[in-house]
Amino acid sequence: MRLTEVSYGTAQPVEGYGPGFFRVGGHVLRGPSLITPWDAGPWGGLDDTAAPLSLAGRIDVLLLGMGAEIAHPPAAFREALESAGIGVEVMNSPAACRTYNVLLGEGRRIAAAVLPVG
Repeated sequence: MRLTEVSYGTAQPVEGYGPGFFRVGGHVLRGPSLITPWDAGPWGGLDDTAAPLSLAGRIDVLLLGMGAEIAHPPAAFREALESAGIGVEVMNSPAACRTYNVLLGEGRRIAAAVLPVG
């Protein structure tokens, strides 16, 4: 088997997650988090569209991690992002973290808004 090391350049991948936290760039983020190739920090959750909307023009897709289980986000949340030209892909948070890392390694214009598991 041939292994290829993935390079993220200056961007920082999700290094891990667990009950109530995400680890990015050696820092532990507790609670809902917004992760971009250039920054990671707390996010206000599904009631906060302002933070993801501020990424319009900088990202093409927001990976929306809904916690341990996949669930539908509020329609107004999705509509606000899509009207700003940001695609929304909904999945559970572990899948969102893995997908973020894969797409980040491909150099895609993405971000992840993730709710904690557990």
